[in-house]
Amino acid sequence: MRTMGRVLLMLRSGPRRGRSSRRTRRSALSNRLRRSHDPFTHQDRRSKRHRFGDKTRMRILAIGPRAYLGDVYLSLRREGHEVRVFAEDPPEQRAFGGLIDCVADWRAELDWIGRDGVIFFERIGRGALQDELRVQGFRVVGGSAFGDRLEQEREFGQAVLREAGLAIAASHSFAHPALALEWLARHPGRYVLKHDDTARTTFVGDHPEGADLAFMLRRAGEGRVLLMERLEGVEVGVGAYFDGTRFLRPACIDFEHKRFFPGEMGEMTGEMGTLAAYEGAEPLFAATLDRLAPRFAAARHVGYVNLNLIVNERGIWPLEFTCRFGNPGFAVLAALQPDGWGDLLARMAGGGAAGTPARFAARPGWSVAIVLTVPPFPAHTETAPPEEDPPVFFLHPPEGVELDRYHLVDMRMEDGQLLGRRRSGHLMIVTGAGPTVQAAQEDARARARNVVAPELRWRTDIGDRFLTGERERLRALGWLP
Repeated sequence: MRTMGRVLLMLRSGPRRGRSSRRTRRSALSNRLRRSHDPFTHQDRRSKRHRFGDKTRMRILAIGPRAYLGDVYLSLRREGHEVRVFAEDPPEQRAFGGLIDCVADWRAELDWIGRDGVIFFERIGRGALQDELRVQGFRVVGGSAFGDRLEQEREFGQAVLREAGLAIAASHSFAHPALALEWLARHPGRYVLKHDDTARTTFVGDHPEGADLAFMLRRAGEGRVLLMERLEGVEVGVGAYFDGTRFLRPACIDFEHKRFFPGEMGEMTGEMGTLAAYEGAEPLFAATLDRLAPRFAAARHVGYVNLNLIVNERGIWPLEFTCRFGNPGFAVLAALQPDGWGDLLARMAGGGAAGTPARFAARPGWSVAIVLTVPPFPAHTETAPPEEDPPVFFLHPPEGVELDRYHLVDMRMEDGQLLGRRRSGHLMIVTGAGPTVQAAQEDARARARNVVAPELRWRTDIGDRFLTGERERLRALGWLP
């Protein structure tokens, strides 16, 4: 067994002269990896021309709290783009330590980025700043103040959906969990608990009188909460990239898996895996998210937008927005985007300018993303010492384009060894693609089995729900071909 870290160590030091054929083979492997894709320390120098223009290289300034989308930045470097990264948190709290060097002050990089580079914001909460930078003439991708409100203020998001003519599930907003608890005592039932703080996970109540929900409300802490009617049906998302004036096509359709254990058991997590496709989304997209295009255009929003839905025999019920590049959403879509992230960033930043087509290349078929974790995930701690960070190994070190299917999340490099961050246990995402859901599933599972780490966990059933009922139900309702 070889570790990716050991391979990278050979890449940094160059081929070593050895007396055995084994060392010779290792040197050959080192050279092959150096010539193709080293996702961490080397760029793929092969030119990649955007299909709508003649620029082959961009300057990109990425801004975020912890560089959790570092995998996207590494991918952009492999495509040949110049990327500088600013992380707001102290170095010891950032992801991708030893893999990505960060600049000290993003504002000092504005002269370098200029008006033809791209500033990329990875998280919500900085929408007003993005709007301001656009007014100053910078090309900014990420979101907007409007997008921030849609995702962070759930009551506002529901109002916008209602104004667009969409059916809204009955919901009740409260300034404090204690007020919600009092209301629940008068109106017992099954509800979904959502927080305006998007870092906190949703809780789906099962008890018919809300006894389990009452317990969660008593320990919810401060902040606004929303109790939403629990709807039965198929949970599905539709998403698309917005360039400031229009949604780029094709839109995507996705099926998230948020429960920790297979069989939809256990606590809710950020997400354990996703099934997605760029085919078949148009009917649901046209009936929901596309109706909001004028609102996003008025806000000059630039970035990815996803709308989560419940679909049943009564209709379509929008639940919530994601107005950012989600995780593992970015990874599951990357497997279906042959022209890479640079192409998409340039299209979005173009703002619908002449010569920028509204469609981008997308692979047919399906993609599956599987999230690989270790304890304490889905919990989080800031007190884990560095020596508790687990090493990560590969049974067969990936080479060439195969590296693009392994997406690091909260990891770092030390002395040539990849380490997961014990604080979150959120190691990486592996993806698979294929003409059928089953083919994409097996492709992703094969990569998950290629990763070895102490106490590694991942769900083996991503996509099964779709195959065993959701697909046929959506077809019967006329939403899938």
